[in-house]
Amino acid sequence: MAKLHIYTQDQENYGAHDWDGQGECPQYWKFKGGQDFFVKGIKNDEEATMAVMALRDQIEESNDYYRSQIVGWAIVANNYMTDFERSQLEYEGKITYKAKELAW
Repeated sequence: MAKLHIYTQDQENYGAHDWDGQGECPQYWKFKGGQDFFVKGIKNDEEATMAVMALRDQIEESNDYYRSQIVGWAIVANNYMTDFERSQLEYEGKITYKAKELAW
């Protein structure tokens, strides 16, 4: 059995910091990393695509100040760890901040 790894790209609108709420919000989007999500029990690409589409509303967000968008996904082994999880394990000896696990 495998799991689905979904990863996002977050952006913050720096133009909105000085916006007074009148007229159109100034646009100055800056990339701010992203988030990782796992879905257990994915068997094939078709199930992965269905899961991503079903979970999109729980993962993505967009407003005048912030947006987070899915940029990709992959089917990975059950013991797969994100780069952030691996670095925590390497430097701290434990994983304190795990990738969020979603059910579909």
